[in-house]
Amino acid sequence: MKKDVGLYIHIPFCKVKCYYCDFVSFANKEELKKEYVEAVIKEIKYRKLDKYNIKTMYIGGGTPSTLDSTDISKIIDEVKENLDKNVEITIEVNPGTVNKEKLEAYKNIGINRLSIGLQSTDDKLLKGIGRIHTYNEFLETYKSAREVGLNNINVDLMLGLPMQKLGTLKKSLREVIKLNPEHISVYSLILEENTKLYDKVDIGELILPNEKLEREMYWQVKKTLESKGYIHYEISNFAKKGYESKHNSDCWKQKEYIGIGVAAHSYMESKRFSNQSNLEEYINNIKSEEYEKNIIIQEEQTKEDKQKEYMLLGLRTIDGINIGEYKNKFGENPIFKFHKELDKLVGEKLLEVDGEHIKLTKVGLDLANLVWEEFV
Repeated sequence: MKKDVGLYIHIPFCKVKCYYCDFVSFANKEELKKEYVEAVIKEIKYRKLDKYNIKTMYIGGGTPSTLDSTDISKIIDEVKENLDKNVEITIEVNPGTVNKEKLEAYKNIGINRLSIGLQSTDDKLLKGIGRIHTYNEFLETYKSAREVGLNNINVDLMLGLPMQKLGTLKKSLREVIKLNPEHISVYSLILEENTKLYDKVDIGELILPNEKLEREMYWQVKKTLESKGYIHYEISNFAKKGYESKHNSDCWKQKEYIGIGVAAHSYMESKRFSNQSNLEEYINNIKSEEYEKNIIIQEEQTKEDKQKEYMLLGLRTIDGINIGEYKNKFGENPIFKFHKELDKLVGEKLLEVDGEHIKLTKVGLDLANLVWEEFV
């Protein structure tokens, strides 16, 4: 019987790099697209994916929709014999890089979940963070996706953006809810060094909301989306019942996945490893069939490492750690295994423990980083 895995494909190309982005992505490298797709297909062959049953496939970036749909089709064709009959295939797209024909092509090649990067419905805010699209362009993309029959759509929003007000965020939520997407992700801005946004904030050109306002925004998001029937199932993710991201949910449950492409991460047989992040070297190593040169081992986990990580990942979710599932996986009770950490966190009102689950409290949702640090 074939082992179940998730598959992640990294497409690192962007029209323009957003000011806040520190992902491995590149603008102005259009000339490498064809070579890159060929390299990805060769890496898929090298990884011998026919040994696996691919339960989920996630094409992320970068901006995957900057590629021609024929290139996406070639990549999916390479693994289609190994896809589970109920596979979830997600592709990330940005407005301004897709049209109706491209979206129709996606549906025809088996993509059944779309993740659209909106971030805000306020055009001034979009411009301030380096997005290349307007809200109206997003609406055109969303409408086209519905017209071609894509019926599992995620919309990305961000909070804590420079100059963002609570009223602006509320308006974004109202506008997006009216569209009735199946899934909404709302991420807090993280200011990363070596990004344009970091420099702009550093010199005072842009001002971020203070922590109190940022937390107020978060709770406004939670309250609003839950009141409209969205299930809050992970710190930053909300879904209608049955539309939770299968790919991400499997990652939070510590299930195995294979990453293909530059800087893509994998988790297999208790090892975490990634491909290198230099685009040209990644391509050249594959051209010369020196595949191993691309691989960087990040961690070879002991049982103890796996147990700690399972706690850390599970405490990202709103339901938290299922104690019975933990016992089945590790043969131990997490309440005994981590009694010191749990006593401390429960005492600080960051976690609660009932008969079946260990999960974040309301205070814990605001201070989740302090919880996760206990299991690093």
